Amino acid sequence: CLRNEPFTAEEIDKYLIGLGEVTDMIPLAKPFTHLSETYGWSGWMHWETSGVHFYSWDKRSPVFFSVDLYTCKKFDPKVVHDFTEKRLKATHIVSKEVTLD
Repeated sequence: CLRNEPFTAEEIDKYLIGLGEVTDMIPLAKPFTHLSETYGWSGWMHWETSGVHFYSWDKRSPVFFSVDLYTCKKFDPKVVHDFTEKRLKATHIVSKEVTLD
């Protein structure tokens, strides 16, 4: 996914918390974020039924980011796609659903 501006820790925290809310996940811990001076931000949040990882490469333009959502609980992928696009101000977004039924 792409966007025009670098991320902040606060923005990533709010995104990860909000993503848990729109997917009705139960948080087990607050989000964890870390800034790599070489690449950019990473973030992670643990939910009762799995979790989510966030990565950004802020040193390039436009900024590239990815979100990996792993869960044993069903959720609506369209809701996640739309929420991510809007909340993270994506200029280009691609999503893919993979299920192991």
